[in-house]
Amino acid sequence: MDFQTLIEPDAIMPALKATSKRQVLQEMAAKAAAIVDRPEREILETILQREKLGSTGVGNGIAIPHGKLAGVDRITGLFARLSKPVDFDALDDQPVDLVFMLLAPEGSGADHLKALSKVARLLRNPQTVTEIRSLQDPGSIYAAMLHGKAQNAA
Repeated sequence: MDFQTLIEPDAIMPALKATSKRQVLQEMAAKAAAIVDRPEREILETILQREKLGSTGVGNGIAIPHGKLAGVDRITGLFARLSKPVDFDALDDQPVDLVFMLLAPEGSGADHLKALSKVARLLRNPQTVTEIRSLQDPGSIYAAMLHGKAQNAA
């Protein structure tokens, strides 16, 4: 699975305005609904159920909310750079400003974990994260992600 198959430029929200974790997830679920052709409410409920198991705020201002949904045919990513960081109950208690949401088919198992691992590796790269935080448009953020992915592979 290539990183390019996880996310497309039209799934990037470069300046999402939200004041809470729930609002971030709600806005991203609305965007995801059009991409994966599933109801917004179903996506949001799936993500919120996963959040109840433990926060997906992994630290350093980054969150990777994820969930499995019936009717989704492939693992799909969405990304949001928040206009202002929000509390996400992150492991390091720091607010989050970068959110990469992953939605996977119900039976995806190992592929879901591989996708999570790819995203986590990408967002652990300080250079990539700094670059993404400085960019304003979806195409540039997408290019930075692909460039960061290539650097991590080297």
